[in-house]
Amino acid sequence: MPLKLNSRDANFTERFRAFATAERAPAADVADTVRRIIARVRAEGDAALIDLTRQFDRTELTAETLRVPQGDIRAARKSLNRKTLEALELAADRISAFHESEVPKSRRFTDAAGVSMGFRWLPVDAAGLYVPGGTAVYPSSVLMNALPAKVAGVKRLAMTVPTPDGHIDPLILTAADIAGVDEIYRVGGAQAIAALAFGTETVAPVDVITGPGNAYVAEAKRQVFGQVGIDSIAGPSEILVVSDKANDPAVIAADLLSQAEHDPVAQAVLITDDADFAARVEAAVAEHLETLPRRDIAAASWAQWGAIILVEDLIAETGTLVDRLAPEHLALAVDDAEALADTIAHAGAIFLGRHTPEAVGDYVGGPNHVLPTGRQARFASGLGVTDFMKRSTMLHCSRDGLDLIGPAAVTLADAEGLDAHARSVALRLGQAPASDRSSDPAAR
Repeated sequence: MPLKLNSRDANFTERFRAFATAERAPAADVADTVRRIIARVRAEGDAALIDLTRQFDRTELTAETLRVPQGDIRAARKSLNRKTLEALELAADRISAFHESEVPKSRRFTDAAGVSMGFRWLPVDAAGLYVPGGTAVYPSSVLMNALPAKVAGVKRLAMTVPTPDGHIDPLILTAADIAGVDEIYRVGGAQAIAALAFGTETVAPVDVITGPGNAYVAEAKRQVFGQVGIDSIAGPSEILVVSDKANDPAVIAADLLSQAEHDPVAQAVLITDDADFAARVEAAVAEHLETLPRRDIAAASWAQWGAIILVEDLIAETGTLVDRLAPEHLALAVDDAEALADTIAHAGAIFLGRHTPEAVGDYVGGPNHVLPTGRQARFASGLGVTDFMKRSTMLHCSRDGLDLIGPAAVTLADAEGLDAHARSVALRLGQAPASDRSSDPAAR
């Protein structure tokens, strides 16, 4: 049974606080194991990747077969039916178009002192994309991770994917091909992250690593951060649906289950102002679960981490509750969704209106589906073009400009006791070094 909360109850604030801060997926104690794997890859290179892939994925590789050949990629693409291929291409076109609108502009300007300043955006040289294996196949994640990198102008995209028993789904290879991935390697887990970060004889290192994975992958990304950039440490998926009674309960129930079916510790939450509608949604969830192929996963998620929150006034109360939860996905299935969205500050992605299911955003909407989880939407954003770029600031002083602002820099450097700083400016201004000026009574 999902948790039931009512904002009119005397203990609502206390119960909601406990719900909002509950730890759904305690960090697995894998840090030492991951540290050893990373050390092995750094020391042994390809040999470590080959041995660890044999151990964990039951796949025999050599240095020559670590990388997926172009022939396999072409064969995978040919194996797909036309409808699936067209869907992938439609998704790729829409995702690329959205991210093209995100590309930041470099800027230069000159201020009143005649000093020119600004900033320049450039892509990183290489990006690594991790694609998980396991209980489901996610070609959509390949597109969502690779395409903003391509739009950013990254020259080299390297992808790693685990191959349990030697198998790679053709959907993954085809999505990578459509997205313009340059290299695909048959390796997963912490060892793949280590290879991307530090390089081996076969895998050249990258500058940024993105993509979700299990606890070992997440911990590996944590440990290599600083050597490379990363997107985030992703947690279990979550959705919060705000719905009035005008919606079909079966539709809202399907929206909730669309994230619950990802993981037993995923979270689905309904906020509504109608108790009868809430009961009908709960009944519809139970009905869907009878036929859902991933019902065991979804049922565990809904029973342990699901919640139905009843409020008196959707417009007045929802914003505060949503901001406390800062959900990964927020669906506003109400008449004036735009107005309600204006009351909310913290959400990874917002889906507006009765005809915008979150699942559309997972595939073909356009905006990225790699989003902050675990209340990280309070300070983080979804994956975008700038995650594959860096900004350099620019400054140019003319002689007149330095004459105007330089003396203040000398004064501040002196105040901080950094004499060489002061000298580097003072000498250009024709002033004596600070040590000389300090002995001059007129300078005191």
